[in-house]
Amino acid sequence: MAEPTMFVRKASGLVRAWSVFDGFIYATFSINLITLGLYIFSSAPFLPAAHLVPAIVISSLLILAEVVVYGMLVAIMPRAGGDYVWQSRVLGGGPGFVLAITGWAFILWHWVPIYGTILAYEVLTPILAVLGGWTGSPGLVQAALWFSDKNGLFLSSLIVIGLAFLFVGAGMKWYARIQKVCFFIGAAGLLLAILVLLVSSQAQFITSFNHYAATFLGAPGNNLYQEIMQLASKEGYTPVAWHNMSFSASLSLIPMVVFWNLWPNWGATLYGEVRGAGDFKRNFWSMAAGLLITAALAIILLALFAKTFGWEFYHDLNYDFFSGKSPFPVYPYPGLLVAFLTNNPLLQLLLLVALSAWFFGWCGTVFLSSTRVVFAAAFDRVLPEWVARVSPRTRAPINALLLMAIPATIVSLLNSYLPGFSTYTLDATVVIAITYLGTTVAAILLPYKDKELFQSSPVARYKLGGIPWISVSGVIFLIFLCFNLYKWITDSVYGVNNPASAVYMLVLYALAVAIYFGSKWFRRRQGIDLDMVYKNIPVE
Repeated sequence: MAEPTMFVRKASGLVRAWSVFDGFIYATFSINLITLGLYIFSSAPFLPAAHLVPAIVISSLLILAEVVVYGMLVAIMPRAGGDYVWQSRVLGGGPGFVLAITGWAFILWHWVPIYGTILAYEVLTPILAVLGGWTGSPGLVQAALWFSDKNGLFLSSLIVIGLAFLFVGAGMKWYARIQKVCFFIGAAGLLLAILVLLVSSQAQFITSFNHYAATFLGAPGNNLYQEIMQLASKEGYTPVAWHNMSFSASLSLIPMVVFWNLWPNWGATLYGEVRGAGDFKRNFWSMAAGLLITAALAIILLALFAKTFGWEFYHDLNYDFFSGKSPFPVYPYPGLLVAFLTNNPLLQLLLLVALSAWFFGWCGTVFLSSTRVVFAAAFDRVLPEWVARVSPRTRAPINALLLMAIPATIVSLLNSYLPGFSTYTLDATVVIAITYLGTTVAAILLPYKDKELFQSSPVARYKLGGIPWISVSGVIFLIFLCFNLYKWITDSVYGVNNPASAVYMLVLYALAVAIYFGSKWFRRRQGIDLDMVYKNIPVE
């Protein structure tokens, strides 16, 4: 028998099919203003004294430290697998595998229902409501409402899995084309929404909202706008005023806002397939531009909401929805509210369809980055070799994709039909942040633990007072992550410090530990020492 090699094969089989511009688009989709942004902004009423704008500004500036850390790590080791490769080579195979496989694979199964909820709330329900309203079809209106039910949300999750599998399985070249088309269509839709908000008045919005909420969705009352505000007031809710942008009071909103803007590095696991990934400046700006442009657009959009919807009404509408008492029968998606401002059915549909491109360009992110971590672990022989197989036609790791899609389907089923299961998944963001914490520690230590590798890298010249930038930025980002983790763990307002969820997440970590040590034992019997594997950087 031939002696087994250190890695599964001499080359990964992946190809550098992306440009840095493709990485920028992916970063912009990962911190998606229309999907994740608008979704989490609607949770601001849980912290009535905090203001969204300062929270966005402060968090975005601090997240630039994350961009520096990841941009430099990519330049030092541009390999498929990102966090897994860096952590396992600096911190050791055990910590690297456990943190990365839990944060990038296991937990992403649990993000699929979140993606499915956003598909239902921001794409299917609004489009069906407008179609049903203009055609006078009760069936379409009922279908719009049905997608907020457990059956509709499960179907939405299955659609997400199907689309993500199709997009990622098509390979990086096709994925780049798909996301470019969605990016430009989505950008046109966002520009149209901004123009409609800019030329419309609050009085126009009140009239349109009352009319279309009744005719499209069967909402009760003649002055729904006023009723929504009165209901929130009756419940004791008073939102912070638009002009009251207290930075100190808004710090508590940051652990909520990062649900949206913590992900400019989402494509870091893919940079083994990006041309020019050894150039730190290009890596930095591909991520930073996505972060800063999206943050600026978020502030512009919120200012227009305040002008046209009314700042108090925008928060009251969201408060009533999450209280479960809202007379507005569906999730208050701002894209639908903007569509109400036009009286042309084709323009309403055009706006909603164009905005939906932000979802379709984003939905593949639930699997694409994760498959590279799963692939990298298999390439190192921790997972079975068949997981590292690459399609000769598309150059996509199809088996790694299956390991994401099949468990995600089971999790989505449980999330929809097993009472209380969704409670177990509340720490989905926390687990990813812990993975980032591990990478940040690895980045801080790298210049000192592997001096030869660091000094030979293109980022060795970047220093501040003799200390490497990667370590300085790592300390800043580490403090930022610890602040968020502390708030999530100690404050129930964020909805993630649930004991059942903590235990469930610990079970996932335990599963990763069992897989690692089981694999280590199995490989030792084959004559392969995984500790030696981790002393080498995987081939491209």
